Amino acid sequence: MTQIEIMYEGNLNTRCIHSDNGQEILTSAPKDNQGTGMMFSPTDLLATALGSCVLTIMGIMAQKLKVDITGTKVTVTKEMAHAPSRRIGKVKVILTSPHHFDPETTKKLQNAAEMCPVHQSLHPEVIQEFVYHWGQT
Repeated sequence: MTQIEIMYEGNLNTRCIHSDNGQEILTSAPKDNQGTGMMFSPTDLLATALGSCVLTIMGIMAQKLKVDITGTKVTVTKEMAHAPSRRIGKVKVILTSPHHFDPETTKKLQNAAEMCPVHQSLHPEVIQEFVYHWGQT
């Protein structure tokens, strides 16, 4: 079990500390919600977690398949919804990889990406769009 301690530091900022390793993440409210946008917002971290999780799970699959995905990147675009409440309405995950694999390997990597725990944990009303660009930089 992982524990994260989060402290409110005033001015819509928080300090998040990972219990196992002491790493810290600072957040601030976004400009469109009364903040300064000086740091990642909590919803930015969710989008970041999704992209990082996609690459991590793909990396695990790549190791099993004995292929290298080094240099593969993910860009996540987050769109907020405002009704019926403020929440993330859509995330678009664009994966770009300099590698080109055979169709079976590509399918396994893409299936792994879409089975990442963060993707699987998001509410079904959050639209999640995945786009893959293989053999591109």
